[in-house]
Amino acid sequence: MRITVEAVVELAGTQNPNEITTLAIARHMNLTEGALFRHFPTKQAIWESVMEWVAETLLGRIDRAAKDLDSPLAALRAMFMSHVDFVAEHPGVPRMLFGELQKAGSTAPKRIAQTLIQHYGQRLQRTIEAGKSCGELDAGLDTSAAASLFIGTIQGLVMQSLLQGDMARMREDAPKVFAIYCRGIRKLP
Repeated sequence: MRITVEAVVELAGTQNPNEITTLAIARHMNLTEGALFRHFPTKQAIWESVMEWVAETLLGRIDRAAKDLDSPLAALRAMFMSHVDFVAEHPGVPRMLFGELQKAGSTAPKRIAQTLIQHYGQRLQRTIEAGKSCGELDAGLDTSAAASLFIGTIQGLVMQSLLQGDMARMREDAPKVFAIYCRGIRKLP
């Protein structure tokens, strides 16, 4: 099943995710379409597995990046850079996420993406609150807004990289962009 997820993410990196067929996925894996359907009953089930992998992998990466860092500001930076690295390594992921979020109505992959953002936001809010408590971050900082801005800043980098067709550019821009974000949340001397 993991190999199917990887195949979909790879395909989404080079073509419109909405145009990826189960036949294309099977061919990419050197399988028949029937073999693919022995593991997944529908294309929707494949997309659900992909979105679950994205959520688990991204949250796991940001958790590991921030683990054992004493400074909440350093933890935020590590989370930011880890997220950027994840997207640069898997350019099909944002294309799939943006595609799913554009669909009308509620789909299982869309709900998984919404839950991912909710859990990510909760992690950020805990880290931001810790930064406020220890005096690294401005005590009057709106925690929810700071978490939203963090995620939105990464989304902006992703969107610009997609438009430029250069996902690696994110890695160059991320430290400079994060520095600007920090100026807005850091406690002033």
